[in-house]
Amino acid sequence: MKQTPMGGETMDNAQGERTKKPDRSRLFLAYTAIAFAISWAIEIPLALKRQGLLSADVPFSIHYLAAFGPGIAGIVLTWREKGLPGLKELLLRLFKWRVNAVWWIVAVSPLLLFLLIAFTEGFMRGTPPDFRILNHFDFLPHMGVAVVLVWLATYGFGEEIGWRGYLLPRLQRDRSAWSASVILWLIWATWHAPSFFYLQTVSGVGTLLGFLIGVLAGSIFLTWLYNSSGGSILLVAVWHGLFDYVTACTECKSGLVAAIGSTLVMVWAVVIVVIFKRPNLSPKERQML
Repeated sequence: MKQTPMGGETMDNAQGERTKKPDRSRLFLAYTAIAFAISWAIEIPLALKRQGLLSADVPFSIHYLAAFGPGIAGIVLTWREKGLPGLKELLLRLFKWRVNAVWWIVAVSPLLLFLLIAFTEGFMRGTPPDFRILNHFDFLPHMGVAVVLVWLATYGFGEEIGWRGYLLPRLQRDRSAWSASVILWLIWATWHAPSFFYLQTVSGVGTLLGFLIGVLAGSIFLTWLYNSSGGSILLVAVWHGLFDYVTACTECKSGLVAAIGSTLVMVWAVVIVVIFKRPNLSPKERQML
């Protein structure tokens, strides 16, 4: 007769669970290693060049390609774990657009915020809003409105296929949405490290602390949106791409949109934790794979 521990599991089942967890841990490590290797292979030469330690002619425009590291890692490991059925399931979540309209409003809210601030500033100055600032980005030529596609493809889909598409639902299998978000935050924040040395986004302890708080808030916010939308990678990718688009243009970085947008995300992250609680961080059950 098989012994059954508390919870109704047989000893064989319990042993099976114990052997699965290390496998998942190895997959998490493999995912992080692949994502970092791809992205950092692009960013470290840029950092060395900016610091005067590399004389090779490395175009800074390749910076945007680093965003594909997390997504490529997610696709590779999905194939390794589940083959074609896994890739099909990933694709379905990637194009999951049939969700409550409120979540689409959230997804495009960065652009709505930009328009609101632009028209308000224009009204107060007595001049029409100038949308040409959205044509000016570091390391990119002027592309007009088409530049938004670059942000959606890179820091939207390139990142989110990996962070929320692959990693988050697997982290949420064995832990709360809060714990999963914190772990993802640590990985996500560390992933950005090489960019500090050529984008000069962090110049001291104060800006580093602000960056870490902002990424933690973003991790909580995107967990909330992902779980609330029933696991739509599309929506988190659209929000992420648009948020970076309206806050990272050359003139936007120190403008009202970046300041107000970042503050709102931080405030809402606190609201999410208080209202929806740590297990799910959303009105729906957390999404797990």
